[in-house]
Amino acid sequence: MIHDMKPGDVVGDYKETILDLYGGISRVVLYTDIETPYPDGKLIVSTTDKDGIITHVNKAFVEMSGYTEDELLDAPHSILRHPDMPSVAFKDLWDTVNAGKHWQGYVKNLRKDGGFYWVKATVIPNIRQGKVVSYTSVRRKPSRAKVEECMKLYPTLL
Repeated sequence: MIHDMKPGDVVGDYKETILDLYGGISRVVLYTDIETPYPDGKLIVSTTDKDGIITHVNKAFVEMSGYTEDELLDAPHSILRHPDMPSVAFKDLWDTVNAGKHWQGYVKNLRKDGGFYWVKATVIPNIRQGKVVSYTSVRRKPSRAKVEECMKLYPTLL
């Protein structure tokens, strides 16, 4: 289950918007301009079912997202969707992985505290007996040059 964000969880001045997420879900999000730098040497790993519901997270994911493991498990992965991310990026992701192919891209993720962090994401479909059964996502530290490219490109795609 995905819930609206709460002002008490947000650090700093924030903006508010309603996001329409994958699966027909809408969510009120509160977001700030506070970036949490991606730590060197860490990999964020998660697994979702076919519908994008989180079934596994690692410690780095919990730390970077600001959510507890219990809050993340059984929640839609779109809980991390930042309003600056163009929906076309996620359409491409879903079209690609549902076709059984790997997807890679740069994503601005929303933290529970309203801040954000950038990742270089690779999403891999897990295939059993010829069918996609789940997805594993591995995120690593992106190059700052690529982040800056995305910061210029993504607003043109919204």
